[in-house]
Amino acid sequence: MWYSAYHYLFFLVLIMTKKITLPTLVTLLRIILVPFIVWAIVAHQWSVAFWLFLLAAVTDTVDGNLARFMGEQTFLGACLDPIADKFLLLSCFLALSLVHSPFIFIPTWFFILVLIKELLLVVGAIMLFLTRGEFEVKPTLLGKITTAVQMAFIVWFFSCSMFHWLPVKTFYGILVLIVVLTLSSLFQYAMAGLRFFFRFLR
Repeated sequence: MWYSAYHYLFFLVLIMTKKITLPTLVTLLRIILVPFIVWAIVAHQWSVAFWLFLLAAVTDTVDGNLARFMGEQTFLGACLDPIADKFLLLSCFLALSLVHSPFIFIPTWFFILVLIKELLLVVGAIMLFLTRGEFEVKPTLLGKITTAVQMAFIVWFFSCSMFHWLPVKTFYGILVLIVVLTLSSLFQYAMAGLRFFFRFLR
């Protein structure tokens, strides 16, 4: 067992005392699922990877809606949600770039591009925090669309892998779309960061 009864009791106490809300716990579930999904990819257990990733993707929708419905939107939850998303996506892209399927694989450069984009966002957030002392965790619409397309792509890839069939042109077409969205999202965040920086200098 991954967790003892003590750990379950510990999380229950945290929830009851509002240290960790139920929506935040749903977000943590997405993080916990990541190593199991990576294992499934490495073992070429595509059906397992598909269902686990689909569950993780569902939690991405559930946690936010649940937080709004219960009135439990917290700073911790707002920070953990994008972290869980990036951890999930980057882990899957890394595993897929290293573990080649019999018919197609994710190019290494694609993973590096997504990783660089996320690292730059983290550096920007840290700089914003150091200069301003606080920051609001609020992704842009383009950022949300990029994340949604990346998740949909992985679900589609896993579903095709289960049947050992993948339309190559569609595959690379979606990769190009994600690259465009990733670069556009990075440019948008960079422009927002520069605007804030110049306002700060004034």
